[in-house]
Amino acid sequence: MGRGTLRIYLGAAPGVGKTYAMLAEAHRRVERGTDCVVALVEHHDRPRTEVMLHGLEQISRSEIDYRSAVFTEMDVDAVLERAPAVALVDELAHTNVPGSRNAKRWQDVEELLKAGIDVISTVNIQHLESLGDVVESITGVRQQETVPDEVVRRADQIELVDMSPQALRRRMAHGNIYQPDKLDAALSNYFRPGNLTALRELALLWTADRVDEYLQQYRGEHNIRTTWQARERIVVGLTGGPEGRTLIRRASRMAAKGSGSEILAVYIARSDGLTSASPKELAVQRTLVEDVGGTFHHVIGDDIPAALLEFARGVNATQIVLGSSRRKTWQYIYGPGVGATVARESGPDLDVHIVTHEEVAKGRGLPIARGARLGRARIVSGWLVGVAGPVLLSLLLRSLENGPGLANDVLLFLFLTVAAALLGGLRPALASAAVGVMLLNYWFTPPTQTLTVQDPENFVAIVIFFAVAVAVSSVVDLAARRTHQAARLRAESEILSFLAGSVLRGETALDALLERVRETFAMESVALLERASDVDPWTCAGFVGPAPVARPDDADVDMPVGDNMALALSGRVLPAEDRRVLGAFAAQAAVVLDRQRLVSEADRARRLAEGNRIRTALLAAVSHDLRTPLAGIKAAVSSLRSDDVAWSPEDEAELLEGIEDGADRLDHLVGNLLDMSRLQTGTVTPLIREIDLDEVVPMALGGVPEGSVDLDIPETLPMVAVDPGLLERVVANVVENAVKYSPGGEPIAVAASAHGERVELRVVDRGRGVPDEAKERIFEPFQRYGDAPRGAGVGLGLAVSRGFAEAMGGTLDAEDTPGGGLTMVLTLTAAPGREQAQDRAVLPAEATS
Repeated sequence: MGRGTLRIYLGAAPGVGKTYAMLAEAHRRVERGTDCVVALVEHHDRPRTEVMLHGLEQISRSEIDYRSAVFTEMDVDAVLERAPAVALVDELAHTNVPGSRNAKRWQDVEELLKAGIDVISTVNIQHLESLGDVVESITGVRQQETVPDEVVRRADQIELVDMSPQALRRRMAHGNIYQPDKLDAALSNYFRPGNLTALRELALLWTADRVDEYLQQYRGEHNIRTTWQARERIVVGLTGGPEGRTLIRRASRMAAKGSGSEILAVYIARSDGLTSASPKELAVQRTLVEDVGGTFHHVIGDDIPAALLEFARGVNATQIVLGSSRRKTWQYIYGPGVGATVARESGPDLDVHIVTHEEVAKGRGLPIARGARLGRARIVSGWLVGVAGPVLLSLLLRSLENGPGLANDVLLFLFLTVAAALLGGLRPALASAAVGVMLLNYWFTPPTQTLTVQDPENFVAIVIFFAVAVAVSSVVDLAARRTHQAARLRAESEILSFLAGSVLRGETALDALLERVRETFAMESVALLERASDVDPWTCAGFVGPAPVARPDDADVDMPVGDNMALALSGRVLPAEDRRVLGAFAAQAAVVLDRQRLVSEADRARRLAEGNRIRTALLAAVSHDLRTPLAGIKAAVSSLRSDDVAWSPEDEAELLEGIEDGADRLDHLVGNLLDMSRLQTGTVTPLIREIDLDEVVPMALGGVPEGSVDLDIPETLPMVAVDPGLLERVVANVVENAVKYSPGGEPIAVAASAHGERVELRVVDRGRGVPDEAKERIFEPFQRYGDAPRGAGVGLGLAVSRGFAEAMGGTLDAEDTPGGGLTMVLTLTAAPGREQAQDRAVLPAEATS
């Protein structure tokens, strides 16, 4: 009997409909006459799922006693004895109760598959073992029940059950997933929109990778070389010329027209290292590719069209973007060009786009040749071999009684010429060829010891020797120079790639850039100097290394940047060919310095503008909100002091109560103003200590009416590291604000929960809520949302609360309340060294499993 097949319904979160889809598939198979049974399905009291079990045969579960309680698990023996064609097994990652046949349910499924039974199962993305750390960082919940990725990857079919976070939360709010008493806790904790969105993205990406694996495996098994256009992949062929930027931008526009398109830029270099590409331009193009979301690839290949097509088919590309040739008209005698060749050999599966640009037909050009830096020792050795070598060889051959013959003599002298070219370059090789010709003619060509040549054949041999010696010397010297140039250009390319990839994106500070200069050129110190004008003294804007110079004239190497800035290096003198790269570093150092100053100026201008806005708002608050309680107090006091009216005790008590209320309002407003001033000046210094939330939160509720708050602070919460005084002010302000906007007679909810190393306090009201675009604005100073009355305060409560929360290392954010209203979420840091007890009652069973 063969092995059974495994089909898995994969979901992003509990409640997306995995079990429902599995049961629907079972009904379809039963209608087709398939022997299908329910080995184990958890419906979690969901009515719609429970209804789907009707009409399906269910295998009785086995009962297991564990710690004075009875648990039920799948009866593997009963399923094997029943031997159905298809078995439904829910929750593949489930951990069985101790004493079961296997420790994990997926091991039970393996037994069924080995017995030839097809299995349909379900699993959530958060239960994959490799994603445990990622899921914990997103949700704050460590998944204790996991399944090895390989078990899921070996499944014969994987079907993604997808649902948007908004639709899932609506389904939960309608009561289709959890009981009403668990609804608010689930929506406020594990099932927040951000958590669901991140889990959904994980599920989609994991499934997409699995689909790619299936596709590549199928193509390999069937030896398919043609492109299957399952996803648009655009390959951009780069030459290192200036037209590359145009090609990349054109490919980016093409990719933007289709969702999920990829851009792969490829530069193909010859294996001999000879290239006319500009390393600086390639570095800029690499940065541009990364900026548009593509990837850059460097490939070696002597046949450029073949290498480009091989790369494109290897990545399953659908389109190739090339630039029109920069060849001049007469240069087409060498061949049709890369673009025409690729278009001719691409076949029907690859679309080739030839893009025009400004460099068309302007010629490719070649880099300026630079001599190889061979060193004094190699040059001296080359001259010794090239000049002294032929003389010594002549003496040796003359000492032999019977020489090897003129042909062999020519080859020996030619060997010395090639050796001189390898060691010292072209000039020693030419000298060696000239000396060799003279010695061959004088000593070894009849008549000997004269410069005349009697036999024409010998004359031709000497001429050919000189021509071959010169040609070979030139080729050897050119190869040596090109090898040196290729190595140097590669180093320059890496340096310029660093500049283009990090500095241009603002990822490198000035000190880090100067340190890179010092390491690259092996200098002792590097300083960036500047001055206001030609007559002003130089000042140091930044430096690394000991004893930086104070003036460019004192440096071993200085690189001007404009008229009044210079990069000064101390340690050694650089060759002229290194100054090009140094100039790029100097220009980028000036850019970084300007960027830092612009950021500083922008920050200072922002602070000034904020200060002006706050002063204006403060004047408005003093002119109205502070004068209102003062006017009430003044009126009440004047009434009590009046001799014209005889006030009854009840009237006097009412006036005194008005004075007290006005004084309390005034004290509250002034306190918030002072707190805002402390936050603006940075003088808030929290005294952090460990404390339980249930010691602070009840004290903060003293200013709200009795019965207006439903408090839920579990005793299992870890302690938090906060300033108790600041935390009390934060909670009081947030709760008073929630009570103010909550509909009459409906209490607000204050609940706390632990999430990994964080503790969240959620204040939930059922008011009219705040739109998304205003959720951040309500935390700005002097902001009152909507139609709040002028007497409601100066709009500092939430601003002060967020400032105090951030001063303690926490956060304060606003979220929508499911069903309407606003939820303020205060996130605090759990005290270190304490066990982070999880309140499993507030999380759904599948989320904590």
